[in-house]
Amino acid sequence: MNHQGRLEFKVTRILLLFIFLISGVIQAKQEVDLGFVPKNNQVVSKEKIVLIDEAHHNFHTLDGRYKPFAKVLESAGYSVEKNINKFTSKSLENVDVLVIANALDEKNVKNHDLPNFSAFTQKEVEVVHHWVKNGGSLLLIADHLPWPKASDSLASTFGFQFNNSYVEVLGSSEQYFEVADKSLVEHKILKGLTGTTKITKIRGFMGQAFLSPPDAKPLLVFSKSAVAYMPSKAWDITDDTPTISAVGWHQGATLDFYKGRVAFFGEAGMFTAQVDNDENEQWKMGMNAKGAEQNEQFLLNTMYWLSNII
Repeated sequence: MNHQGRLEFKVTRILLLFIFLISGVIQAKQEVDLGFVPKNNQVVSKEKIVLIDEAHHNFHTLDGRYKPFAKVLESAGYSVEKNINKFTSKSLENVDVLVIANALDEKNVKNHDLPNFSAFTQKEVEVVHHWVKNGGSLLLIADHLPWPKASDSLASTFGFQFNNSYVEVLGSSEQYFEVADKSLVEHKILKGLTGTTKITKIRGFMGQAFLSPPDAKPLLVFSKSAVAYMPSKAWDITDDTPTISAVGWHQGATLDFYKGRVAFFGEAGMFTAQVDNDENEQWKMGMNAKGAEQNEQFLLNTMYWLSNII
């Protein structure tokens, strides 16, 4: 690596560290914003059931880090419940949308370093696959390492390829997806219920980049210079860390799959509201953060699409 390359890499590591700190990635400090109140007051659905998975050592759960997520859905009339059992055809009966956010294998709960293992049995993967094929809707969210590998077996059955990495938009300490730069792509989800474009900009918080099958519709695209870091140890990014360009890769995409629908995202923080307090300042991450004013509506529109309201 030449002098210029080393300088750019040092700058990148500083930016990554900054993102790491403001994102509250350290689990002990990543707390739910208990004061978060949804802006939405429009009840749209009174019959749809949303099931949030808690049976696979999930980092984001109904009563935990995805409580703000549930509040937003409940404000629109959804019935939000938790799943505490392995996936079976019986456990998914009468469910409209299954939400899986940052599932993890038991072996990686206390150790995020490689190797990372699948959170689901092959039987569970087959159950969810057939459930979607027959009309179910899946919202699958897998953040940065180790979560992509934990959900890759399920993602791949729909043709998606998760990347067990940390993705960064080079030269930027904050991550945005905007219609203006084509990183936020035209989709029914952007238009919402009225038929006119509502969503023009949302904020993300690192995560991973993934590849989608040809028949999928991209939503969040890394249109600017971006790189995926793939260390063997969590957050251990050095000069020798393997990297790959993430330009053109996705952090959000949807797919109509036979009778069902799926929406995949490579970042979980954009759909919740969290805080990290220190002696002098409070950091916010998610729907409560500056620059994320449209994230709540983006979540609602995504759920409207998954539940066939739009």
